[in-house]
Amino acid sequence: MEKSALQIARAAYQPKLPKALLGPVVAKEGKPTQSVGDQEEIKALFPNTYGMPVIEFVPGEQKQLEPFNVGIILSGGQAPGGHNVISGLFDGVKSLNPANKLYGFILGPGGLVDHKYMEITPEIMDEYRNTGGFDIIGSGRTKLEEVDQFEKGIQILRELGIKALVIIGGDDSNTNACVLAEYYAAKKYGVQVIGCPKTIDGDLKNEQIETSFGFDTACKTYSELIGNIQRDCNSARKYWHFIKLMGRSASHIALECALQCQPNVCLISEEVEEKNMSLDDVVTYIAQAVADRAAEGNNFGTVLIPEGLIEFIPAIKKLIAQLNDILATPAAKNLGRSEQIDFVKTHISKENLDVFNSLPTSVARQLALDRDPHGNVQVSLIETEKLLSAMVAVKLEQWAKEGKYVGKFGTQHHFFGYEGRCAAPSNYDADYCYSLGYNASRLIANGKTGYMSVVRNTTAPAAEWIAGGVPITMMMNMEKRNGKMKPVIRKALVELDGAPFKFFASKRAEWAKQTAYVYPGPIQYWGPTEVCDQPTKTLQLEHQ
Repeated sequence: MEKSALQIARAAYQPKLPKALLGPVVAKEGKPTQSVGDQEEIKALFPNTYGMPVIEFVPGEQKQLEPFNVGIILSGGQAPGGHNVISGLFDGVKSLNPANKLYGFILGPGGLVDHKYMEITPEIMDEYRNTGGFDIIGSGRTKLEEVDQFEKGIQILRELGIKALVIIGGDDSNTNACVLAEYYAAKKYGVQVIGCPKTIDGDLKNEQIETSFGFDTACKTYSELIGNIQRDCNSARKYWHFIKLMGRSASHIALECALQCQPNVCLISEEVEEKNMSLDDVVTYIAQAVADRAAEGNNFGTVLIPEGLIEFIPAIKKLIAQLNDILATPAAKNLGRSEQIDFVKTHISKENLDVFNSLPTSVARQLALDRDPHGNVQVSLIETEKLLSAMVAVKLEQWAKEGKYVGKFGTQHHFFGYEGRCAAPSNYDADYCYSLGYNASRLIANGKTGYMSVVRNTTAPAAEWIAGGVPITMMMNMEKRNGKMKPVIRKALVELDGAPFKFFASKRAEWAKQTAYVYPGPIQYWGPTEVCDQPTKTLQLEHQ
């Protein structure tokens, strides 16, 4: 395989580990836990894995363990650092006993069900250290929910002598990991299941999980691109750039990029919902910023838009909720696309029908027809950036006739998503992910199942990071999915009373009017620690 000079140099990087993981460890247990919501329902669904304590690893005595094998699965969308989780796990299990083997299941959870796997050897592992992507074994979106899948899985796990399975994924994937851990525990199959928190969206976090891996690298990648656009914007001085950013359920990426780049406008979906803003309110807010800058002779600017914004506008959110229920009914199945539109229109409330009819035809069709495997609207397909810029143009034209606006409004559109998902991990993500994987090996060695690998205190130097595990059931509540109530990990949205948002809110009026752009530049791997090893602005503000 041909490699660039950077890949060759980067392969030699040895990720940093928390001091606590550098020698033998023992699990220090906290108090019994409970789920974040719906305690009785979650406890009833997970009797064997509910209520376990949070654990922290502290130095212990060296123990000789019998050889054991481990399986690993990459689940869901890619995120920078996945290969380092695998390399950390690989090195961790080998340090426990050199005879231990690591097997990767091909193309996600489907590889477990279909018995498609490969052994990860030292030669293979060395090809992928500190690289972006999930291409070592591939990823997939098969959901592990059915008993038949669990039973097919145990067949191959037994055949390969696998003692523990590590599932790297987001909230849905780790919910599946928890269901699998409970099933294997109830059946006394003797197979442990451990999760690792992955998602560039940044919405898999709580008091125990400071950040999901990949968020740091993805935000730095997007911020470099936004900075480049802002430099161009400030050079040409003739375009407003509408930039949509990944983050379907939470605006963490948009907020972090705003903190790094200081754009003129950044919308935060959670605030739009909190303030009960209509689509016209959002358009008016952007148009006012455009008009104010035009009054100063600045007919250019940048607008950051979270991918999931449309779902957070309260009127549209109500419409989507009813659409989800209607489309999950048996009567809605197997209808043609035009028939489905007619079916929807005759079954929604008058209030929701009025909202539906007020939307551009293309957006209305996407809300009514396009769903992902979890039954959610595929918001990434809705070109919100173009929708908003077109509506702002109409608003400005109206204001111009009324003498409220004098200026030119030229636009450019961007959507940054895939550009960040497989980027080479930053030093932070390289270290964090390697630590998560290495830590997972210690959870396995300590006999844990139904736990998420967690590493905390990550705004400090890596040596001071705290490693341990948190029961996945602790993060769960009941939510409606595909028309049914299901146990799921609660997503972490942007907290409007949190330090990152408050700092942003204190600065945005200034950034809106002034050209206060910051140009972060590309990710740096070598040099001063304040350039190379810094966590996100979000983490720094949350832990200052």
